[in-house]
Amino acid sequence: MKRIAITLVAAAFAGAALAQDKPLIAGVDGTFAPHAMPKLGGGVEGFNVDLINEIAKQMGKKIEIFAGQFSGLIPAMNAGQISFVGAPTTVTPERAQNLLFSEGYLNTFYAFVVPANAADVKTLEDLKGKTISLNRGSAYDKWAQENAAKHGFKVESFGTNADSVQALISGRADVQMSGNTVAAYSVLKANGQTKLATLKVDQGLVWGAAFRKDDPALRNAVDEAIECLKMNGTLPRLYEKWFGHKAPPGSATVTVYPGYGVPGMAGHDPKEHTPSCK
Repeated sequence: MKRIAITLVAAAFAGAALAQDKPLIAGVDGTFAPHAMPKLGGGVEGFNVDLINEIAKQMGKKIEIFAGQFSGLIPAMNAGQISFVGAPTTVTPERAQNLLFSEGYLNTFYAFVVPANAADVKTLEDLKGKTISLNRGSAYDKWAQENAAKHGFKVESFGTNADSVQALISGRADVQMSGNTVAAYSVLKANGQTKLATLKVDQGLVWGAAFRKDDPALRNAVDEAIECLKMNGTLPRLYEKWFGHKAPPGSATVTVYPGYGVPGMAGHDPKEHTPSCK
């Protein structure tokens, strides 16, 4: 009996070790340049890919990256197929009711892109009668659906942001809508076919990583890793690498926020802590 007991204890420790070594899986939208996009030779690269890899180093954990359409990432996480959403996810009051979020690492506002030879879009009134293309399931999709009737525009949602940009270039849409960093990058890569519109909608929101409501331990661990990357300068360096300029002073990229999560949003834990940084 003693030998059996010892064997069972050893098996329990071995199982715990295997669970500890099991890699996390972070979901990204693999077409959301410059945050995650296909690279030559396979796989994905981008700001969020680098960020996830740096988070893994801080946590001392292996994190594998799964690339799929953004609209499927949160359902996949809730089904236990991925550990967390590492794609830039806008932290909104509605989402915060159902998910946990890390603290913000990028400020985000809604930006608009138009064809290079088209008239500028300066106000919401200028959207009247136009068709807006965007990424299905995104915060932009939700905002556009809620405001379409009010401002008189039509919404066309696509499975990827790249497809929504192509819809603009091909003339199937008059305006393309996404986040500020993505919009600027898409214009840069369009070789003069598009331009940024003057209009922007800034609701003071940030991008964060998303977690299941029942997984505060993982949220807190990733949150502390992000804090370390802000404090040691890694996150600002990634910002400059992928966006071509320094992160603004006081922005989410350089600011360590109190507690865990986004202050003022549901799910924020005000507990004071000092992250253990590598």
